[in-house]
Amino acid sequence: MFKMLIEVYPRRSFKVPIDAQCITPENLKNFHDEKLKVWEGNRLRKFTELFEVKIKEKNNPNDVTVILKGDFTKVKRIGTEMADGNILIDGNAGMRLGEGMKGGMIRVSGNVDSWAGCMMEGGLIEIKGNAGDYVGAAYRGGRNGMKGGTILIHGNAGNEVGCYMRGGLIRIFGNAGHFLGIHMAGGTIVVHGNCEDRIGAEMTDGKIIICGKISSVLPTFTIEDIKSKAKIDGEKIGGPFYLFRGDLADDGKGRLYVSKIKNPHLAFYEELL
Repeated sequence: MFKMLIEVYPRRSFKVPIDAQCITPENLKNFHDEKLKVWEGNRLRKFTELFEVKIKEKNNPNDVTVILKGDFTKVKRIGTEMADGNILIDGNAGMRLGEGMKGGMIRVSGNVDSWAGCMMEGGLIEIKGNAGDYVGAAYRGGRNGMKGGTILIHGNAGNEVGCYMRGGLIRIFGNAGHFLGIHMAGGTIVVHGNCEDRIGAEMTDGKIIICGKISSVLPTFTIEDIKSKAKIDGEKIGGPFYLFRGDLADDGKGRLYVSKIKNPHLAFYEELL
């Protein structure tokens, strides 16, 4: 039973990006239509010019669930720096979902654009569809990616997932693109499907687990062992896995687990053990 339930609907179809970082449980539980502003392209608008807000329940403002209904594909920065409460998106969401998120939960029934969970520190983001590039990453020029929390992607993810990641968990149940875990310095990334090239490039620490197929391992990683399983927060994922260490070009001590069964072309590494 929801203690405070707020529904948000777009008033029309959006043609240009909407910067709506104010869509958080914290901001909407004390909703005042004159105070909340959003950017539509380069124009500052009142929140109520673009969105309709319906407060369904108001029993406890300390336990807030915001439900977004309609097309939010062009709406970016939903859940920026939110610390508690829930956001449920019935459809797709735009760029930078959960940017700097510190707590609470965001669940998306559709797809999300790039930079989901960028610089995230805590909480949970669950995406039932696909995600774009730079999930859990730092911004261009920055070195502080995701530090904590959990991102679950039930579909596929794009390139440079976990760029400069320092902590937390990213779990992808589909496939992932190029440069997974680039510059990674901590945390865990799990891909249950296949992954494109350059996995773990310039990583210095952290753990990457690939349960599907890859084409190759970077030459700056060295084979260390064959493991029967890999662990994620106490959960055991059955192997066997080749365990590599790297990126040695950066004096890295990151761990890369790659499925042995799905990658028979990597069998020559066993001669090096």
